[in-house]
Amino acid sequence: MGKFYRMQTGTHLNSVVCQSLANSSYGVKGKSPLQKLHLVSRSIHHPHYTSSKFQRPPLRTSIQQFSSLNRLPLRKTKLLSVKYGYLSHRNFWVARLASRLLKLRYLVLGSAVGGGYTAKKTYDQWKEMLPDLNDYKWIVPDFIWELDEHIDFEKLSKVLPDAEDLAKLLPDFDKIGESLSSLKGFFSPGSQGETAFRATDQGYENDKQYKKVSDKEKIDQLQEELLHTQLKYQRILERLEKENKELRKLVLQKDDKGIHQRKLKKSLIDMYSEVLDILSDYDASYNTQDHLPRVVVVGDQSAGKTSVLEMIAQARIFPRGSGEMMTRSPVKVTLSEGPHHVALFKDSSREFDLTKEEDLAALRNEIEIRMRKSVKEGCTVSAETISLNVKGPGLQRMVLVDLPGVISTVTSGMAPDTKDTIFSISKAYMQNPNAIILCIQDGSVDAERSIVTDLVSQMDPHGKRTIFVLTKVDLAEKNVASPNRIQQIIEGKLFPMKALGYFAVVTGKGNSSESIESIKDYEEEFFQNSKLLKTCMLKAHQVTTRNLSLAVSDCFWKMVRESVEQQADAFKATRFNLETEWKNNYPRLRELDRNELFEKAKNEILDEVISLSQVTPKHWEEILQKTLWERVSTHVIENIYLPAAQTTNSGTFNTTVDIKLKQWTDKQLPNKAVEVAWETLQEEFSHFMTEKKGKEHDDIFDKLKQAVKEESIKRHKWNERAEDSLRVIQHNALEDRSISDKQQWDAAIHFMEDTLQSRLKDTESVIEDMVGPDWKKRWLYWVGRTKEQNIRNETKNELEKMIKCNEDHAAYLANDEVTTVRKNLEAKGVAVDPCLIKDTWHQVYRRHFLKTALSHCNLCRRGFYYYQRHFVDSELECNDVVLFWRIQRMLAITANTLRQQLTNTEVRRLEKNVKEVLEDFAEDSDKKVKLLTGKRVQLAEDLKKVREIQEKLEAFIEALHQEK
Repeated sequence: MGKFYRMQTGTHLNSVVCQSLANSSYGVKGKSPLQKLHLVSRSIHHPHYTSSKFQRPPLRTSIQQFSSLNRLPLRKTKLLSVKYGYLSHRNFWVARLASRLLKLRYLVLGSAVGGGYTAKKTYDQWKEMLPDLNDYKWIVPDFIWELDEHIDFEKLSKVLPDAEDLAKLLPDFDKIGESLSSLKGFFSPGSQGETAFRATDQGYENDKQYKKVSDKEKIDQLQEELLHTQLKYQRILERLEKENKELRKLVLQKDDKGIHQRKLKKSLIDMYSEVLDILSDYDASYNTQDHLPRVVVVGDQSAGKTSVLEMIAQARIFPRGSGEMMTRSPVKVTLSEGPHHVALFKDSSREFDLTKEEDLAALRNEIEIRMRKSVKEGCTVSAETISLNVKGPGLQRMVLVDLPGVISTVTSGMAPDTKDTIFSISKAYMQNPNAIILCIQDGSVDAERSIVTDLVSQMDPHGKRTIFVLTKVDLAEKNVASPNRIQQIIEGKLFPMKALGYFAVVTGKGNSSESIESIKDYEEEFFQNSKLLKTCMLKAHQVTTRNLSLAVSDCFWKMVRESVEQQADAFKATRFNLETEWKNNYPRLRELDRNELFEKAKNEILDEVISLSQVTPKHWEEILQKTLWERVSTHVIENIYLPAAQTTNSGTFNTTVDIKLKQWTDKQLPNKAVEVAWETLQEEFSHFMTEKKGKEHDDIFDKLKQAVKEESIKRHKWNERAEDSLRVIQHNALEDRSISDKQQWDAAIHFMEDTLQSRLKDTESVIEDMVGPDWKKRWLYWVGRTKEQNIRNETKNELEKMIKCNEDHAAYLANDEVTTVRKNLEAKGVAVDPCLIKDTWHQVYRRHFLKTALSHCNLCRRGFYYYQRHFVDSELECNDVVLFWRIQRMLAITANTLRQQLTNTEVRRLEKNVKEVLEDFAEDSDKKVKLLTGKRVQLAEDLKKVREIQEKLEAFIEALHQEK
């Protein structure tokens, strides 16, 4: 570094001298230095920057000049022509020769001054060609950069003589030329004088021969030298960057030895990516005023978008396919610097090591799975964004969004709206005025087949934020007949689309197994030998993915710095408006977003489920017994009691009852009991879920509670083994006929009376509907009977007469009895159908039977004494009371058993199902949006998101200022 400083100081002194020489008439005119070679594309800032014209090389002479800067050849000074001839006074040649030779001191002084000037120009050329080392200033000790504070270079420049004084010291080159001509003419051929000036003659002959070389060959030669120089410094810069990458990797790693104890803060790009993730959740379609920058990668299908993105990320991270659509949803890739080359999703803690092939395969598979999950049924692409973070040493910090490729035709297997959906997704991202559009064009196909260029032209007609990238240039150079066509594409002359910069890249040979390093080597080798660079159709800063990555990163951060504060102010204003609206509409409510409301509803639902366990056993048994009897009473009356009552003696009655009870218990009763228990549990659960709790009730949860209730009931299944154990218990209960005390006897009679009266009431209602209103209702309510009701009324009256004649009539009419009734009615002028007679008889006899049974039940109130004596020596038989006691006891035992099963097993299982449903709903954002709706929910949701975005943006802006 000391040597570098001494050279810099000496050159600074020479530059002061040579600047005056360059402006004087005696100096040699210098040529402009070569342009700075740097990877960052000048086309980003100067879209139509023209390359510097190649300068004609200096004339060659045999006189060589050298400098102290590594003995580099300096620009030569063309000697003035010398007139040859002999002087007239030959006698004084010795004196004149001595006087001329004394003037050679001027040649020495002129050579020193010219050498210094040329050294300065050569140093400037080298300085321009060297890369910008500002990024590596941290390697040099700080005291080196502070030397200019201790040394006053302006005083040194004032001590030096000015231009006029230096001009006086210069020799008269015209007189020197005349003297040399005289000396050459004086000497004879073959003398020492001829030998001394032979070099000068040879130099003029070389000049003449050099002038014969055509200008085209000179330009080709200079272009070749320029290309090799560019590639040389490209490799130097890559080597320096590689060293810098290793050093930064060491800095970023956690040092356990305590070399660096400072805590690493979250990087700027990670903070910015978090803001974009929140915005993505806030509004997936970006309909809000989201104008934050992001790099949007668009292109035709199979144009190489994903390959370009992989080269920038330096890893093969995306699924690949042959000709089929692989990118089915937007993928946001956040590139940041880190000690290890890893990738991870924003909603997952797993890190994929991108240096291992098995992790790369797993990452590609995970991305493909997420894409397919995001695509809804009946669709081909999705607008849902997949967020991926890629970290690694040397990666350029930026946020890129890879979009599905634009298609021109919907093929088989695609949804009909696929083309329009892709267009709408692309427009939604590109319409952001601060989004950088990375337009990818396949160079191996005809430019006229491109669709994306028209789309990009519509969204960015002036090309102020578009970067055009031509891929597969190797195939384009091989297949395109006219290389000028590629130049026209790169220069933006073939498309109406304008762009901020134009790049050409090569993303491999088309082999999916190629590594990133092999693709880089192939790309560098191709451009090193490409005619596109040799013929200056492409500039060095317009090629390679590395240059593209640097240019896009610079443009991205420039856009971020210019727009982020404005966007923060916009979200601040939005937050103020939302807070004002909330205070005006809901002044007494807390601002709970959808997730917070869901948690609150979840706690309420779980509390209500726990309330089921607090229901008393008595309440359970009463509900179960009542509901079960309502469900089975019809079967007991119609299929057991009525048929058994038609028997002639008590033995037959009991036998019939036992048989029918056994059949009922084996086939239907246990299943009916379980159904009743399950329905009872549902009703109690629904009651607790829908019960309003006064002022504390929030109807915003009603829809969610209803959905949880229905889903939990749907998932709940009663224990299948419960029926088998219940069947045994019910069978044993029905076999018992022993009534132990008078209280049980009275309870059975009461149960029997209630049942029979309920049935009698139902029968009376049916008969009334059949025959129409009686005379009181006809007079009071002015209603009449229909023709059919009149017929049924006449039929009923005729059948009642038959029953009065024979109160012990059987339950069914004989055919001759039906004929008798029909003829009697016909005699009255009423035509009636036999089926109508039988139907009416069923209800009339049922009413008669129920009335008879009720009167018999009243007689049996005093029959417990006879029951204990087995009705010996008594005409009273109360077997029907015993039947109802058996039914009542079976109902009580069944209710008790079901209650135990409910409280011990089923309520807990239901609670478990409710928790599972709530957990599933918590993970399903669409379900929560559907069940928790309303202006209040949406306003709270927007307010929370805007606050979070604003806070993140303010933190990002503060970190951005600190970095500056």
